[in-house]
Amino acid sequence: MEHRTLGRSGLRVPVLGFGAGTFGGRGELFGAWGSTDVADAREIVDRCLDAGVTLFDTADVYSEGASEEVLGAAVAHRRDEVLISTKAALPTGPGPNEAGTSRQHLRRAVHDALRRLGTDHIDLFQLHAYDAATPVDEVLSTLDRLVDDGVIRYVGVSNYSGWQLMRALERADQHGWPRFVAHQVYYSLIGRDYEWDLMPLAAEEGVGALVWSPLGWGRLTGRVRRGAPLPAGSRLHTTAAAGPPVDDQLLGDVVDVLDRISAETGRTVPQIALNWLTTRPTVSSVIVGARDLAQLEQNLGAVGWELDADQLARLDAVSRRPAPYPHFPYERQEGFARLNPPAVA
Repeated sequence: MEHRTLGRSGLRVPVLGFGAGTFGGRGELFGAWGSTDVADAREIVDRCLDAGVTLFDTADVYSEGASEEVLGAAVAHRRDEVLISTKAALPTGPGPNEAGTSRQHLRRAVHDALRRLGTDHIDLFQLHAYDAATPVDEVLSTLDRLVDDGVIRYVGVSNYSGWQLMRALERADQHGWPRFVAHQVYYSLIGRDYEWDLMPLAAEEGVGALVWSPLGWGRLTGRVRRGAPLPAGSRLHTTAAAGPPVDDQLLGDVVDVLDRISAETGRTVPQIALNWLTTRPTVSSVIVGARDLAQLEQNLGAVGWELDADQLARLDAVSRRPAPYPHFPYERQEGFARLNPPAVA
């Protein structure tokens, strides 16, 4: 398994990470994702580690904390071999301090996560959402103290806009506080908005992308087809509205090209979609999930081989969307590239 540096840090992460959203099975949303118990999770962890997948990602809101509990129990026998990533900021209860990134909530969230995970430190702690009500200096100084205390090692964010992330990075630099080295983002062949502003920012500032929902919220599994009803058993029956919106025409066009490349390579549709992401600039790790070992093996087959230049070009062409404002007035005009050379190669 290839390992890459996470942003501008010294931490090495595998190009495929494992998302533990299928662990626990509590609640309507996460219950539809999966309900892996400790025994089955331990088998998945062992197979991941055998393949070189050392990063395991979860969050306090996944299955109402049960995902962290199951993950902690599943990695306990090999804790020194794994990197645990978890997140906090989304509401975990109805109270006024049970959401956000205030000092009060962050310190409690980290303490609770350590308890559920059964560990004395979190390797990567990420803010799950931007909190406009809390001053950025309060957030960053709290994280600084938690790093000094040794309970978290590296810090990152998830689902931030460009200005939110840049503001935090500037304040961290001004005060010598820990910088965010990771940004967990939605990115897929049917959702490439990350590329317009967040990718150039990440390249310039040294922030590695951890990709969530790399198969477009379950739409690039090879089972969703143009003009056909959703297959029985698809989680999209109950979870589609909770995920990123996708244009049906774009989905059909992308799947058509994936089918052709699958015939050429002997690789499956999801393996090709995942492999494409590993070639993209700033991507440090692609977070994959699995309900069982068979699904995990399918995802592990996404690496260790390469798409050729023509196949990459066809995937890029079919998945590219018109530029949003303020990019669209100029991107096709002569001289634009000279004024705006690519921030990433």
